Amino acid sequence: MSAFMERLLEMRDQKRYRDIIASVPYAKLMGVEFAEDDAGELLFSLPFDPKNVGNTTLPALHGGLIGGFLENAALLHLIWNRESLETPKIVDFSLDYLRSGRAQTLYARCAITKQGKRVAHMLIEAWQDDPARPVAVARAHFLLQTTA
Repeated sequence: MSAFMERLLEMRDQKRYRDIIASVPYAKLMGVEFAEDDAGELLFSLPFDPKNVGNTTLPALHGGLIGGFLENAALLHLIWNRESLETPKIVDFSLDYLRSGRAQTLYARCAITKQGKRVAHMLIEAWQDDPARPVAVARAHFLLQTTA
């Protein structure tokens, strides 16, 4: 049993979104936020911060930041939607940048497209003004259990 996962599941049950982010160092460093929307779906956001700009000429968000944001959103979404006390481990992450992320808040939604006993496949989309105009899309595979 993982004490870390036990704490995360307890915070999830109490809907302590900020405490969950505070316990995931990279998500905390980036400034990730999340909550459930009116339909009960998780919505992730990355409020704009000038330190997150990679191209100062445009200005545009750093591509690595966008990728890290989507990977963290996928991991948190998977943990939120599972009861397991094992931390999922990323096996593969593929990211397509579709347009520059402008100097404003970035949002993301995740969908678990297939989940078995050992592996989960997810799709993640990020956008700014309009969900129909994504900035980036990603696919991720996670190992859910390490023992047979």
